[in-house]
Amino acid sequence: MNRCVERLYNGIIKENPTFVMMLGMCPTLAVTTSAINGIGMGLSTTVVLVLSNIMISALRKIIPDSVRIPAFIVVVASFVTIVQFLLQGFVPSLYDSLGLYIPLIVVNCIILGRAESYASKNPILPSLFDGLGMGLGFTFGLTCIGIVRELLGAGQVFGIQIMPSSYEPITIFILAPGAFIVLSMLVAARNKIMNHMEKKGKKVVKPQGGCAEGGCASCGGCASSLSSGQDKE
Repeated sequence: MNRCVERLYNGIIKENPTFVMMLGMCPTLAVTTSAINGIGMGLSTTVVLVLSNIMISALRKIIPDSVRIPAFIVVVASFVTIVQFLLQGFVPSLYDSLGLYIPLIVVNCIILGRAESYASKNPILPSLFDGLGMGLGFTFGLTCIGIVRELLGAGQVFGIQIMPSSYEPITIFILAPGAFIVLSMLVAARNKIMNHMEKKGKKVVKPQGGCAEGGCASCGGCASSLSSGQDKE
């Protein structure tokens, strides 16, 4: 499989940030009261992911290891500011809906995680597709949650009335508890499908990487960084 296509497949299916890696839960649960909010937040994050991955990959041999995290944050914050101004200028209604969660993209663990684990170690083109794959996977996850919550909580999808006029909206689905309920339902459905496919003998890809395989206990990266920093002090 072509390396760039593999990065797209990895982000959308194999290591989907929402349904597999469980990353970026704050915007996932907070802004998905409607499908359009989910797409807006997902695409905004995708743009920042792609641009920051390109920039960090291009500067990977210049940025010193001792200041790489602050440097990554500066790069990400610059692109987030640009996206924020563009949304405020051209899509003010979406900007008002997303509110505080746009600037919070700066500290989204998906973006910093891809910058640290992939973009800072790989060439520009694969890093671009890695950011695109992760961003599209995140957008897909947020949109799915937004569609279910909007449909059950308001009887609409993308603002279009779907349910009959006699339908009584289930208000809890557009409130905070509804986000947890829908996320758990979709994750359970995905796991059920994957288990069913595995029982039928089909090859099911599993997430790879330190944080995905057994949690932090199986990954020495963070612990090594902390211990080396303490030794220097």
